[in-house]
Amino acid sequence: MISVSHLNVEFSARPLFSDATFVINDKEHVALTGKNGAGKSTLLKILAGWQQPTSGEVAVPNGHKIGYLPQTMNLTDNRTIREEAALAFSEVKAMEKRIDQLGEELARRKDYDSPEYAELIARLSHETERMKLMGGHSWEAVLERTLTGLGFAPSDLDRPTGELSGGWRMRVELAKILLAQPDVLLLDEPTNHLDILSIEWLEKFLAHSTSSVILVSHDRTFLNHVTTRTLDIDCGRIIDYKVKYDDYIRLREERREAQLRAYENQQKEIADIKDFIERFRYKATKAVQVQSRIKQLEKIVPIEVDETDRSCLHLKFPPCSRSGDFPIICNEVAKSYGSHQVFSHVSLSIRRGEKVAFVGKNGEGKSTLVKCIMGEIPFTGELKIGHNVEIGYFAQNEAQMLDETISVWDTIDRVARGEIRTRINDLLGAFLFGGEAAEKPVKVLSGGERSRLAMLRLLLQPVNLLILDEPTNHLDMQTKDVLKEAINNFDGTAIIVSHDRDFLDGLTDKIYEFSNGKVKEHLGGIYRFLETKEMESLNELDRPIHNDIQTNTQPQPVNQGAVDWEERKAQRRIRNKLEKTIKECENVISETESAIKILEDQLSTSEGAANPELATRHARLCSQLDKAMEEWTTASEKLEAMDALS
Repeated sequence: MISVSHLNVEFSARPLFSDATFVINDKEHVALTGKNGAGKSTLLKILAGWQQPTSGEVAVPNGHKIGYLPQTMNLTDNRTIREEAALAFSEVKAMEKRIDQLGEELARRKDYDSPEYAELIARLSHETERMKLMGGHSWEAVLERTLTGLGFAPSDLDRPTGELSGGWRMRVELAKILLAQPDVLLLDEPTNHLDILSIEWLEKFLAHSTSSVILVSHDRTFLNHVTTRTLDIDCGRIIDYKVKYDDYIRLREERREAQLRAYENQQKEIADIKDFIERFRYKATKAVQVQSRIKQLEKIVPIEVDETDRSCLHLKFPPCSRSGDFPIICNEVAKSYGSHQVFSHVSLSIRRGEKVAFVGKNGEGKSTLVKCIMGEIPFTGELKIGHNVEIGYFAQNEAQMLDETISVWDTIDRVARGEIRTRINDLLGAFLFGGEAAEKPVKVLSGGERSRLAMLRLLLQPVNLLILDEPTNHLDMQTKDVLKEAINNFDGTAIIVSHDRDFLDGLTDKIYEFSNGKVKEHLGGIYRFLETKEMESLNELDRPIHNDIQTNTQPQPVNQGAVDWEERKAQRRIRNKLEKTIKECENVISETESAIKILEDQLSTSEGAANPELATRHARLCSQLDKAMEEWTTASEKLEAMDALS
């Protein structure tokens, strides 16, 4: 348990937050929210003991271990990935050594009946029991599972950490913190360095963790899956909501509406009292009533309304010329670095108006293919950019390509055209550059500020093909919503490389999965893709329902009603999953059949019949249709079987 009492933090006499008081209970999972700059990272540093508050107290029980992952760290060491992660088990390894020493001493001694021998046995038994509670001799397997879950291949574990990029190095640090099993986990934007599959693994790990968890994240889905309580830093105060993130958004709005109603009623009451005082101030017969009203006015405590930012900005890309039907066509594209094959045999076509996502583990080639499209690196195979294509590209290093000699305001003024120039201040405010921040020179901006400025600059340029490589890493939720709405309303084509599921949800209609040197196409949105990866062929539904219930060789008392209820609940979950799969398959079948019809119309012409690329695409779509039909049939049969048994 962590107890925070009357915490105050000031920077240069400016209060960051004041009189913060709350308690984090054992095993509680808490989201820490607020605008960029509200003090989330500062509060985590204070809880971790890295920084001292201006005043107030943070109480942590004696013996409680705290694991803290900051957003950035200076990391240098000369160990391998495995050796570095194994530092988390230093206490376990020391215990192993003590157990071995006790065992050796027992083997040497012959005084079996002496009190000292009995004491040695007791100590050995105690240390062995502690060892078992801490994971015993299986710590190496746990280490490998954790590193694999965070995206490392087994062959990577003996690589020196000095070869890793900053993002992968942070994954090692995250693994060390998780493996140490601290009583409290403080995580500041842990998903920034993870791909979608690693984020899902971390979600499940934290959801089942017995540690208290306090985390900062701009990943809405991640917060909803992991946390059950939300601390909101707003206008210098910390407001406690005992609910998960989505419910907090609703309750925050209801709270503010109630405050507004109370404020308006109070203002009406104050106006009525002042009106009475002014009307009868100089009438002797009303002197007593006037004095009473004056005292009543003095006793009124003003109602405060939370100053949450309610501005709603809608951005739209400026109009641009129409591109050809297929802005991007890849045929047998391959890329390697020396003996390392990043990917090969990549053949794909992206139609005008499609919005697609590139997903997969880090290092599988998503950004590499983007660089091939942009002509930044050589490759083999054929890659065509369609007719009249104008590309807007947001690279991962886009922030470093800004002109450092000009101000934030001038950066946007140079690309804004037409009516949007009258709204530059509003645009900058929506991207957290309001007021004096607009006059800052670009060279003094932080990495996150530069990324936001580069994104805003891109949003104002007329393009018909948008390529975004990890655009949300440094955007808060409000800014991400502005960007997502702009892309949804974008008339052109979009390729988005991202690990943010909530951002991709409802934004893309096709997923390209990068895995094991191949690129595989999946029709549908991000959650359909994730569901397919979890249960590729619905084989797990072949298991009888009762197998999910743990059994024991010894007879145990069973609450049959509870078991029946659990089985019914499991049946409902499976039924809902099957019905959802059937519906999604029907949508995919309909879309694929429409696409095949368009291709067949083209192939029926002499020009189309002579185009081998159309025939290849037709064969690939037919294969996709067969797969969707097979999945639909399997799910339908299973649903019918369930209906027959019920």
